Amino acid sequence: MDLIALTNGLIADEEGVWKGKGTTDLSYPEQGNLKCYQLEDASFWFKHRNECITSAIKSFPPEGAILDVGGGNGYVTRKLLDEGFDAILLEPGSSGAINGKIHRHIPEVICATLTEANFEPASLGAIGCFDVIEHIEDDLNFIEQVHQVLAPGGLLYATVPAHQWLWSQSDVSAQHHRRYNEKKIRTLLGDQFEVERFTYFFSALTPVIYLLRTLPFKLKLFRSGKVLSTESEHGVKKSAGQGVMDWLLRRELNALAKGESRQFGASCLFVARKIGPQEGLA
Repeated sequence: MDLIALTNGLIADEEGVWKGKGTTDLSYPEQGNLKCYQLEDASFWFKHRNECITSAIKSFPPEGAILDVGGGNGYVTRKLLDEGFDAILLEPGSSGAINGKIHRHIPEVICATLTEANFEPASLGAIGCFDVIEHIEDDLNFIEQVHQVLAPGGLLYATVPAHQWLWSQSDVSAQHHRRYNEKKIRTLLGDQFEVERFTYFFSALTPVIYLLRTLPFKLKLFRSGKVLSTESEHGVKKSAGQGVMDWLLRRELNALAKGESRQFGASCLFVARKIGPQEGLA
């Protein structure tokens, strides 16, 4: 299916990036995509998240293309394409959209928000939102938009940071509005979606984040509220404990690939299916 044909008013620029009309204020650091692009390929965090996402999608495959909403530089979109899925990058930040198109060689890139892209109602088979929803102040309205553009039975794949008690300066700097848990996710989705899969992941990182991010932030021990540099946190600067962390994350991935769920972790991963009008009627 040609998803571009299902939008209204998109125009391709000289790079071949589709753009919508108007601009939207984003709760995301101005240089966020650039910083992520410099980290993604060498980061154990981004790699593990990609592997967990693709494992979930393989367990609940979409019908048609996946629209990667707020997909940044296209790191996840590129992985989905490499795994044989049809995927389109939808990214409102111009730097992320350009990186996805030029450097990650993603065939179809839309530089717009979901609202600006103006997809036809009930036209999409699958949407991915990977560490996006926490950046949106009115997450209920956003989920309503997702529901409107998904076809009945369409799938929402998503990841979000877990547990408000892990809140730290990193969340403030990333311009998060909140962190989630399973109860909050199910409340957010309401009766518009059926949760097919929910699990926490990054279990091994939970105590590390609490000790090196959350606790210093709560106790105001450090001006920045964090101990490690971003490069160290993402494993770009190799440490003695990185081998142990890699082993723990491989074990977690193997368990998730078998359909097991983790009961705690620093992030949430879920797959939800839209309940259409005919499915919601008794």
